[in-house]
Parts: sequence; C-alpha cells; structure tokens
Amino acid sequence: MSRKRPSEDVSCPDSFKTPEKRTAAVRQQDGHHDEILSKHKVFNDPIHGHIELHPLLVRIIDTPQFQRLRNIKQLGGAYFVFPGASHNRFEHSLGVGYLAGCLVKALNEKQPELSITEKDILCVQIAGLCHDLGHGPYSHLFDSLFIPKVRPDYKWKHEIASVQMFDHLVKENNLEPVMKKYGLSTTDLEFIKEQIAGPLDSAASQDTWKYKGRPEEKSFLYEIVANKRTSIDVDKWDYFARDSYHLGIKNSSDHLRFLKFMRVCEVKGKKLICARDKEVHDLYDMFHTRHCLHMRAYQHKVTKIIEEMITEALVKADPYIQIEGTGGKMYKMSEAIDDMEAYTKLTDHIFEEILYSSRPELSDARSILKNVVCRRLYKRVGETTPETALTIISSGSAVSQTLLAKGMAESKPDDIDVDLKPEDFVVNVFGIDYGKKEENPIDSVYFYCKNNPSKAFQIRKEQVSKLLPNTFSEKHIRVYCKQTDKLEAAKKYFEQWCKKNNIEAQDVDIMVPEFSPITPLPPALSAEDRRAGAGERVKKAIFGTPKGQQH
Repeated sequence: MSRKRPSEDVSCPDSFKTPEKRTAAVRQQDGHHDEILSKHKVFNDPIHGHIELHPLLVRIIDTPQFQRLRNIKQLGGAYFVFPGASHNRFEHSLGVGYLAGCLVKALNEKQPELSITEKDILCVQIAGLCHDLGHGPYSHLFDSLFIPKVRPDYKWKHEIASVQMFDHLVKENNLEPVMKKYGLSTTDLEFIKEQIAGPLDSAASQDTWKYKGRPEEKSFLYEIVANKRTSIDVDKWDYFARDSYHLGIKNSSDHLRFLKFMRVCEVKGKKLICARDKEVHDLYDMFHTRHCLHMRAYQHKVTKIIEEMITEALVKADPYIQIEGTGGKMYKMSEAIDDMEAYTKLTDHIFEEILYSSRPELSDARSILKNVVCRRLYKRVGETTPETALTIISSGSAVSQTLLAKGMAESKPDDIDVDLKPEDFVVNVFGIDYGKKEENPIDSVYFYCKNNPSKAFQIRKEQVSKLLPNTFSEKHIRVYCKQTDKLEAAKKYFEQWCKKNNIEAQDVDIMVPEFSPITPLPPALSAEDRRAGAGERVKKAIFGTPKGQQH
C-alpha cells in the first residue's frame, strides 16, 4: 500500500484539495498568526531575559498612568548610597506581571483539574503588572514617611491607591471595551483589584468567603501576586532578584526552582498553594534574604537619613507646590492622593522641581535638598534595639518620632552645658522581620511530599534545624543630630536617654577585629616571598619552621 502525502489525504477539507487553495489557506493562517504575534511585545529584561507579554498588558503599559512608574525609584533614597540602585517601579512591575503568568501557567500545566481558564491567567498577569500603580515619589518614602507627617489621621496605603489608579487608567484610556474584547467582565476587573489590595468590601464577614471576583474553590489564585497567608509571592521573587542585582548583593533564593515545586493542595476545605517538603530550607533562606536586604540596603543608616531629609524638604514645600487635577482643580502634594489625575503627575521629579526652583517660599526646602546633593547629611548619634517593645514605639511612626525626639531633648546629662531641642534630633524607628511581623512565615506554609502530592502538611521549625532563629521580628531606634558641630553632646543625650529607659545603646562605630596579645602578628613578607607566591617561604614566614626541619 503506497503511503499518501499529507496533501493527498482524503480527509483534508475542500480548501486544501488543490495547491492553489492550500497556498491561500496557509497564507490566511500565517497572516492571522502574524497579526496575533504582532500585538504581543517582547521586553529584554536584565533579570528574566526576554519576556513576552499579552497584548492587553501592552495596552495597559502604553498609558500615562503606567509610564509614570518609569520616574519612581524602586528603592527610594538608596540610589544616593548604592550607585547601581537606579531601577524604577516600571521594570519591577513588568517582572511581577511576567512571573505571575509563569506561576499560574505552571500550576495549570501540572494540575489541569484546577480548571484554570485563560481569563484567570490574564487577570493574574494584569494584577501583577498593576500592583504598584499607587506608589508615590521615592516609593515607600511617600507612604511611610511623608503622608504620615502631613496627614497623620489618614490611614493611607499605596495598595488602595493602586486600585484607584487602575480604575482611573481603564477609564481615561477607554480600555473597558478592549478588555471585553478579550473576554473580561466587570467581575474579572473586581478580581484584578482584589488581588492587589485584598477584599474590596471591608464589611465582609470573616466567616464567609470575602472575595467576589472568584469563588472559594479558586482561592489559590489570590496567593500568587500578594500572598496574605504566607507572604511567599511573585512580588517578592522579583524584587529579591532585581534589588539584589542592582545593589550588588548576592541573592541566594532561586524563584525558578520554586516555580517547579509549587502545587495546589486542599487544606481544610480551601485550595492553597503548597511547596515541596524538600524546599523548606530554601524558603527559610528566602526570608533570610529579605532580612539581609533590609539590614544592608533598605534600612542602611545613610539611606534612611537621606530619606528623612527628603521628607523634611517635601513637608516644607507642600503648602507651595500645586498640581492640576480633575477639572483644573489644584492640589497640594499631600492632597494629590485624593485625585488620580493629579497623582499621575506626582513622581520623583518633585525633587528637581524644588531643587532648581527660584521661588523664595521654597528656600528652606531647597536648602535641605542642596545639602543632600552635596552630602552635607545629618550625623548618626546612636542606635539601639530594645529587648522589649516601648509603648512609645507602637503609637505610630510620625508620633513615635516626635515623642522620641522630645524624650532625647529632655535627657540632658548634668555634666553637659550644650542645649539641644527636640527639633535638633531626627529619630528613625523601623522594624525588620521575616515578612509576617512577629510570626514565623513558614508556620503558615503547607508542604507536600513526593509520594503523596495531594496531602498537605506543615513542618515545624524544630524539624528543620535547631540553628534557626527563635525571634522573627525586631525594632530599631536610630537617632541622628542636625547640629553636626554638637555631635558629641548629642551622643551624651542619647546615652542618658537609654539609661533612663533601661536600654542598651549600641556602639555605632564599626568594630575592627584585633589580634589577641598572646597571638603575635605574622611577620611582614619580603619582596622575594611576595614574588614567590604561596610557596614554602611564605608558609615558613607565617607558620614557622616545622620541628623536623629545624637546624
């Protein structure tokens, strides 16, 4: 029996019966395929390589509301300390959108029984892409320092602003018809916003399913972009990798490995994302990476005082900076968060606007920013990590700083004749944890094993290692003095304050290890020894002559 070519197959449709019809059909298919591909966009990302994003994500990216993220530094004031930390919220958002798609697609491929739809995948990608739309100038400087000082009674979070900016973006760019073209409904839009900021209905009962965008059987979809349960999510995976890369700090966590070993298991009636049991060590390493990034970069002593000085300048400039919003109404910086049209125009550019301004009413703010640029910074006086939490610390960031500065000024030692006022001190209060305050985040993680991947279980810290930390959160109080010529007096004030509060003051100077007096320093090597490299003469100079070779 002779073998027929595919073109001669009798089952071929009529359009393929002649060479001309086959050619026309193939061209039509290729044209449709090219049309689809032409709407996708490939981004060359230094962290994830060449990433291809869906056409709807590209439409969102190509809007003024999203493009403003190009002008908001990911690490705020850290760029003044780490020259490589020049990356912005824009590229981080692309990375999170990409990784969100990677994780949900990996789950769908491994577990088709989860019934993950194309709409689910698209909504998760959009949520990852848009999760940081609400950040203000210098990222967390704006929401954790500036807003608490100028609007202390307003409990504002950038996640809420991200939802508001997303709504504004969709409306201003008429994207709702485009979203409908890709099958997205108003319920899908609500699902996107819930992934960013949590349940939108604050009155929802704790005993019922709080989300409206997706039913409870798809609860795992809410753990991809911002995981409220374990704090393990694609947002962290991207910023661990991206921040480490730009800071020049080694990143020990491998998100690509985590992608391979995540799956969904049912736990107490809910479907949750679980990790393979052998990944428990790497998960502890991941949270340790978070701790290291905070200690070495995010909470760096110079980073923080630069951010405090920029905040001080913004507070002084706030009454005089006007931003046009909806209907031509003018807003102060502190009010721009109430109007997304005005907020769209508020980015890191405000630093240069103040710095290069000649307006006399901005002279105080301009002077502070000039000091930042010229490295005339406030000096660190001291630092302490209280063993027990002070009541004063838990009263809110801006309030804590004011009360602590007042306490410093009232702690004048008897043998000091230098008078310092509360406004001479800057007190920085910050906490460092593993992502879940005082809790061990791994206590919230469920694992599965190779032999029974559908059964989830937890792993106690004691089962992993006895060397793991017992405490997962710590508070730091760092004090600076604006009067650099009175630094020694300020240190005495700080020491006195620590004594009054039974707190041990840490030595702020870097301790250099010293050789013990009973261990002599190695003798200096001669030029001949240096040229010889690590040879016998070098060993002899350092360790002495072995007994058997002595003459």
